[in-house]
Order: sequence, then C-alpha cells, then structure tokens
Amino acid sequence: MSNARNLANLLGTGTQITTADIADEVFLSNKNIIKNGAMVIAQRATSVTGDTAGGSVKTVDRMNPEMNAAGTWTQSQSTDVPSGQGFVNSFKLDCTTADASLAANDYVAFGHRIEGLDLQRLNYGTSGAKNSVLSFWVKTNKAGNYVVGVQNVITGSTSKNCSFLYTVSSANTWQKIEFPIPADTVAAFDNDANQTAIIYWWLAVGSNYNTGTLRTTWTNNVSADFAAGLNVNLADSTDNEWYITGIQWEEGDVATPFEHEDFGTTLAKCQRYYVQFGPVSSQSVFRHFNPAYANDCYCSANQSFPVEMRAIPTVAYTNITYQNADNWGTSSAEKHQVLTYSMSTGATTISGAYINGNGTDYAYANAEI
Repeated sequence: MSNARNLANLLGTGTQITTADIADEVFLSNKNIIKNGAMVIAQRATSVTGDTAGGSVKTVDRMNPEMNAAGTWTQSQSTDVPSGQGFVNSFKLDCTTADASLAANDYVAFGHRIEGLDLQRLNYGTSGAKNSVLSFWVKTNKAGNYVVGVQNVITGSTSKNCSFLYTVSSANTWQKIEFPIPADTVAAFDNDANQTAIIYWWLAVGSNYNTGTLRTTWTNNVSADFAAGLNVNLADSTDNEWYITGIQWEEGDVATPFEHEDFGTTLAKCQRYYVQFGPVSSQSVFRHFNPAYANDCYCSANQSFPVEMRAIPTVAYTNITYQNADNWGTSSAEKHQVLTYSMSTGATTISGAYINGNGTDYAYANAEI
C-alpha cells in the first residue's frame, strides 16, 4: 500500500495528482486487517459488568479483554469518541474493584485475535515480507507509558513478539497512536483459519511481564519482555477507565486515515465468528409446523448462516423452553450451511409443539478464535 498521500488533502493545493494516488484512493477496500476496528458491532451485549477473567468476546465483536486476578471490570460499547473523525463508538474498560498491588502473574490486557488467512498479504517468512503500520485512537484518565505488542502464534514452533511503547501525555484526551511494524523475513504467519496473530494492549501487569527488554523487532516470545516499559497500573483505582477505537493494521510505511466501512460489511465480517438468531418470542419457530410427521414424532427447521463461518460453530441457545414436546435442540455440522432446530414429542403427532422465548432469548452459532 503506497497511499502516503490522501486525495482529500491534495485537491485544491496545486499538487499534481498521479494515477497511483487515484488507484490508492479507489482501491482502499479491505486495507485494514482488523475487523470491527471502529467498534460498531456488538451482537452479544453493549455492556457486561463484574468481569474478572475476560478471555472471550462479551460485548464489542472481535474484542477480547483479558485479566488475571487484577481487579474487576465493566466492559462496554461507548459513544465517547474522538471529535471529527467519523467514529460513533469506542470500546471502554472501567475498573470497578481496584487492585493496587499486583502479584507477579497478574495482568490486564485488551486483545484482538486474527486468523492466518487475513495475514498472508504481508508475505512474512519470505524475502518479500512487507512492512506494516498499526494505528489507533486511545483515551484514559491515567497518563503514563503503555505497551502494545503483536504476537505471531506459530504452530509447532516458538511464537514471536514485537512490542512498542506509547505515552499518554494528557489525561482524558483522545490521542492517535501510530507504530511501524517491521517485516519478518524469517517466520511466516500460518496460512489457515486458526488464531495466528494476537495484538495485546497491556494496561496493568505484574513483574512476570515487564522486567525484561522491550522488543521492537520480531523476537522469540519471552513473557518478561511483553510489557517492558509499562509504568502504569490501570487496576489501581476505581476511577480508572480506558477507551479505544479506530484500530487499523495496514500494509505500508505510513498510517493512512481510518477506513470506515458501511455497517453491513462490518457486520458480515463479524458474523464469520459469531452470529445470533432471535430474539425468540412466544410460540416461535415450530408453531409453523402443523401437522408434522405423524409417525416419527420429529420435525426440524433450518436457518441459514448469513456468511460462511470460520469453522464449524458451537451452537446453543439462551433460556428457550419448549411446549407440547419432550425435547428440542440446535445443531450444525457445517460452517457454510445452516443452524438446525429440531424437536420431538415421543407421541404420534407433533402438531401444536413450539418453542418459547421471552423476546430477548436467542439461538447463536460461535466460531470465535
């Protein structure tokens, strides 16, 4: 990506516009490796309280806060955003129970996990490996030095890490951070749909994670190096909060303006990992089967996934009950086909059987990494 010059900044300046400038502007689509970097999709919930472990997506899609014995947190989709940048949402972490004295293995981090298929454009592990740039907007009440690191999770070998220090100089002020990520000609990213890279924004760590050396080039993982230079503990007060939005990882040497996608495009990208069906209301789905199969006492209904999922998903449902039947369930045997609802009665007819929900219950398919 050579888009160091933005057309909007060139127009009216008298600067000659080249075909390369036009091509870069026209073909910006999908330059961002990050999915949902503007934090606009939150299929599961917009707020979750009492989080002490993290490790999974609970609110904003594709975003994974991770904690280990370091306070209690509320995570949420926020409307606090940098002014004039086109953002409408950010991700917020809010400390609700403090831990001012971290044990050696304690930590709080914000993570984003990336599958290998999305990283092949960087040509890692070859002589043609490409430089890239990570940029994001961040805001917190706690000024100081923070660390963000990228890990290459290599199957069957030692994983590698590359980290950078950034300084929040003004409390409660949105700040754009940019880091060049050097190409790695030695270790490739795995070319599959599994977790291949993780970006960690380190927010509080014990001594097991910050007593080493900050590695700004690709180096074999050493835990003590991960957050070397971090001098804040975001878990030390219930006044502490941290926001992030506009995450972009792109090929090239210069960070370009954030690429805002239409809502439907971002939703479809997130549904590769998680999709929710519902809400389920009273006498839903099976009320349409009348009569069903009189001899085998069974009926089923299929609901297509909107996109092919990353892998065969885990399917389940929340608090949904059934009537006039002896069981019901959900299943999926394919990542690209359908969610199947099934019900049986143990009688000679299933006429009148249905599932019940309270209007907020739902079925879901989960293929997160």
